Amino acid sequence: MTLDVFRVWNRTLKWLSTVDHKEIGILYLVFAGFNALRAGIDAITIRTQLALPGNTLITGDKYNEFMSMHGIVMIFFVAMPLLIGLMNVIVPLQIGARDVAFPYMNALSLWLFAFGCLLVNISFLLGGAPDAGWTSYTPVALNPFSPGPGIDYYVLGVQISGIGTLATGINFLVTIFNIRAPGMSFLRMPLFTWTSFITSALILFAFPPLTTGLLLLMFDRVFGTNFFYESFGGNPLIWQHLFWIFGHPEVYILILPAFGILSEVISTFSRKRLFGYTSMVFATLLIGFLSFMVWAHHMFTVGLGPVANSIFAVATMTIAVPTGIKVFNWLFTMWGGKLRFSTAMLFAVGFIPTFVLGGVTGVMLSVAPGDYQFHDSYFVVAHFHYVLIGGTILGIFSGLYYWWPKFSGKRLGEKLGRWHFWFFFIGFHFTFFPQHFLGLYGMPRRVFTYSSEPMLNGLNLLSTAGAYLMGMGMLFFLVNMVITILYGERKDEADPWDGRTLEWSVPSPVPEVNFTRLPRIHSLDAFWQKKHGNEKALEEQKQREPIHVPSPTFQPLFLAMGLFLAGLGFIWRSLEFEVGGLLWVIGFLFWRSFDRDQGVLFDPDTLKRLKG
Repeated sequence: MTLDVFRVWNRTLKWLSTVDHKEIGILYLVFAGFNALRAGIDAITIRTQLALPGNTLITGDKYNEFMSMHGIVMIFFVAMPLLIGLMNVIVPLQIGARDVAFPYMNALSLWLFAFGCLLVNISFLLGGAPDAGWTSYTPVALNPFSPGPGIDYYVLGVQISGIGTLATGINFLVTIFNIRAPGMSFLRMPLFTWTSFITSALILFAFPPLTTGLLLLMFDRVFGTNFFYESFGGNPLIWQHLFWIFGHPEVYILILPAFGILSEVISTFSRKRLFGYTSMVFATLLIGFLSFMVWAHHMFTVGLGPVANSIFAVATMTIAVPTGIKVFNWLFTMWGGKLRFSTAMLFAVGFIPTFVLGGVTGVMLSVAPGDYQFHDSYFVVAHFHYVLIGGTILGIFSGLYYWWPKFSGKRLGEKLGRWHFWFFFIGFHFTFFPQHFLGLYGMPRRVFTYSSEPMLNGLNLLSTAGAYLMGMGMLFFLVNMVITILYGERKDEADPWDGRTLEWSVPSPVPEVNFTRLPRIHSLDAFWQKKHGNEKALEEQKQREPIHVPSPTFQPLFLAMGLFLAGLGFIWRSLEFEVGGLLWVIGFLFWRSFDRDQGVLFDPDTLKRLKG
């Protein structure tokens, strides 16, 4: 018994101090999973309240808190870390790298995210949760209208986690730029790596406006400044501009990696090279560029004028063109292919019509006169969820089923996976498709009750029933994960799906050092071509250079904890701020460097013997 406790303790310390990109990616997925459970309970509670008119399960301020936390947690602490977790595990493998460019900074990014998330989530227990929606529009988010500490938790928690996300973007940009395998040019990179690269660039340019807005909001709430108080010369629309300059690229930060996942899954399970690879790359670049030119379509009703509204309407319609290119390329990839409908492929195929419907309603919202009618109605709620659940979350599920063997050497159960897909997919459409008609019928968003009318009653009840079906689908997924982890047969299959990209060339689960000899790439889909007779497509470097293995460290955890305590000090106006600042300073005094790692150099044969 004592030995087991000692072993568990050592294993826990190993995970807390890890700088291995694969383990960091798995930790992102674990933290995101707990947040998904928490935000899912919020969603079920909201839909239960709205099942019938006049319900009193959660009303008033409490409903506002549930609604706000559902959006905040799902956007910042579920969708983003799930994608960043997959990027951490897969991107270095796909580009033939042994690690990310800055392993220590990668660990710091993880713990900043974790402690920022903790700061937001404990708000329910320590004074009240945020209650101004996930967008926290001013003046609603200012002290006169939200006097409790809830918005302060939002401001400080999202700032801390946002610093970690910004560091992640920089890390992956440098990684993909600088440490690709020899011969892997940009037009030989897999699509998931390409979309991760563009996503990292979007993070680099989109998060500073959000950080600026949160800083101004914090100053107004904590220090009594007047950036957003109109009666004192401020302008509440400044917040909307800053938020949506971040907020619309954020949609593509979430959806582009899902596009990359679909490109890998559809190509693999169609047994065909991705149709129009080059056009897909340039469509991704164009989407990233245009995503910064459409933010004001969220503000058509604030009075920017017909010229500004027209410009942003045209830009919004334009961004649908490169997105449409991707849809047609996926369809042409499947056309004539030898399709295998694994669970990963089911989620990928279900993604396409669902996301297309979300895109069509997005084009409807881009027409300014129409938006005047749709704005702040349930039509917008339906559109938003069709894009982010029907797009991002279906893509993430596809990626999890596809790459799970690479994490653990085990496959998720296909039978339970199919039950998960059908319950979740059907429940999703039952939940959100009726909400288009609720919006057209005039039901506003963010309300906890509604008048008793046959149309509203029936559609809301149907929407709630769909939410319960989605919850059942998630239960199948949880059971599948538990059974696979505890009882699944570990097959250690390096290439269970007959994959096309480099991650399938290394053992499953991946050893600490990804590649003892770096691959040399001579073509797109080099691993696939080598398996099918083109030996020159993929070679190993002949030189046996020493391999650098970074050392575990608790310093990132220590630094993130310092910022967490500093955030509590700001919120509580107490001594924790000074304590947190002191921890931060001490951490930097002992910090060696992000990029000058004090790890160990091994030659490949020694490392192989040690691992054996």
